[in-house]
Amino acid sequence: MYRIAVLGDYDSIYGFATLGLEIFPVSDPEYGAAQLKRLAEGDYAIIYITESLAAELEKEISKYREVMKPAIILIPGVTGNTGAGITGVKKSVEQAVGSDILFGGN
Repeated sequence: MYRIAVLGDYDSIYGFATLGLEIFPVSDPEYGAAQLKRLAEGDYAIIYITESLAAELEKEISKYREVMKPAIILIPGVTGNTGAGITGVKKSVEQAVGSDILFGGN
């Protein structure tokens, strides 16, 4: 059975534990990269990552863009929404559909 993980600073992710998700607090990018690799190679089908951490792990995250598992989804943290999560979903949909679904153009 696949699992769901949440990576990011503790203040941003601790609430996800009440939903039954496994949380992995990360305080520095090197540790975050190692955690991401460990989770991606494990039984995790979905990995939520805070936008601020994802900005520091762009190179590592890009390794998983073309694979089915895990799905890496960016979420806002306590510092606010940077828009990176929405942009990522929009790009994925454009790639799958071949068109910008919000504005109807390419």
